[in-house]
Amino acid sequence: MNRRTFARTGAAALVGAPLILPRRVFGRGFLAPSDTVGLAAIGAGGMGASNMAALTDQNVVAWADVDFARVAESVRAPERAALKAKYDAAARFTDFRRMLDRHGRNIDAVVIATPDHVHAVAALTAMGMDKHVYVQKPLTYTVEEARALKRAAAARPRLVTQMGNQGHSGDDGRRVVEVVRSGVLGPIREVLAWTDRPARWWPQGIALAEATTPPATAPEGLDWDSFLGPAPAMPYTPGIHPFAWRGVVEFGVGALGDMGAHLLDFPFWALEPGMPNRIETRHTPWGGTRARLEAGRPDTYPLGTVTTYHFDRRPALASAETGPFKLTWFDGGLMPPTPREAPAGFSLDAGGGVMFIGERGMLIHETYGENPRFLPEGLAEDAARVPVSLPRIAGGIRGHEQNWIRAIRGEEPISSPFSYGADLNELMLLGLVAARAGEPITYDAAAMRLPGTPDAERFLRRTYREGWALPSVG
Repeated sequence: MNRRTFARTGAAALVGAPLILPRRVFGRGFLAPSDTVGLAAIGAGGMGASNMAALTDQNVVAWADVDFARVAESVRAPERAALKAKYDAAARFTDFRRMLDRHGRNIDAVVIATPDHVHAVAALTAMGMDKHVYVQKPLTYTVEEARALKRAAAARPRLVTQMGNQGHSGDDGRRVVEVVRSGVLGPIREVLAWTDRPARWWPQGIALAEATTPPATAPEGLDWDSFLGPAPAMPYTPGIHPFAWRGVVEFGVGALGDMGAHLLDFPFWALEPGMPNRIETRHTPWGGTRARLEAGRPDTYPLGTVTTYHFDRRPALASAETGPFKLTWFDGGLMPPTPREAPAGFSLDAGGGVMFIGERGMLIHETYGENPRFLPEGLAEDAARVPVSLPRIAGGIRGHEQNWIRAIRGEEPISSPFSYGADLNELMLLGLVAARAGEPITYDAAAMRLPGTPDAERFLRRTYREGWALPSVG
């Protein structure tokens, strides 16, 4: 007998013994604290292996990946021995849909770490089968998909959802949110965020390899059709898999999707501004052949962008009135200027950071909230007196995956559920919509419309390849 079938025998009948009820009494998705979670991975190598390595105390039932060789490479290091043993004992598939069909009854929860374009289809498929889901950032490829995941999570509240923006669980980032909300900086007029990606990480602003005759052959072991998933059919193209896909328009959402989930998280969380009403993106050239660019079908995102989000309100912080403010995003190594108030020798971290600009001063921190600095420096004393108001997550940034497990067991609240992560994701993707539009856009969030540029509304959604439609979860 195992935890899924035990329910009806002797222990409950003993005098003074606790009553043990079958899981069906509590409904689908219930797990007792003593249970191990039946896990599956969709995208088991790369970042998926990093997530799963934090979950080897659970029962890994199966995994799906389009490239078994890359998965093997991802667990080759000695520190991944426990994960390798789990993977070796688990069932493996190239198509996650077959995995869920075959082993769904033994799977409680799914970790999804595929390329961006598969996230929503995989997550909704799993949620439709009553599986808890952990989805790497960016949560989805389109705004419409973000809305669909948020609706699905609301429709099935027993399911525990987590966006893989681990900085949300970090002590430093939570402290930043507490300080900003306290009003120490005064009314926030502007927020600046920047990252060095994609520079030195993956290529953008370039054309994909030209088609060859005969067509290039996918490496042995790579299931190219499963890699394409919901994307349009295209012959195997070298240079996309295993990681350069992030800068390819059909598969990834660039630096905003990669690092916006961390860097835009803290201002979006602290200020709770809702959706922007106006967005503009300036950028370097898109990548692609002349013919494809003229047809409006670029291959890769620009190497660098500057996106400005305008909000018509912000919440009233302590001793701060409400009012409009703007948030500006820089990527590709582009950065805001060093503040005039900075002392000699002061510099911004080139890797990434956030600058909150208030009427009393500034708070500047690095990517995950680390190394907070104040201008003028005397504000640090005021910030130190701000009381702790947000719960801390055991393990901090490195505890994000286990927080999901504990939330599934009902032991603690989830850190970054879809009810929050979907809105953050929508904010990020609106910057790419503005870039595709080629002009400033106004956004009616309630209707999910672009009143001034209706032709650009097609970038809020996508068309799915036959057999890969977005599942409906009620």
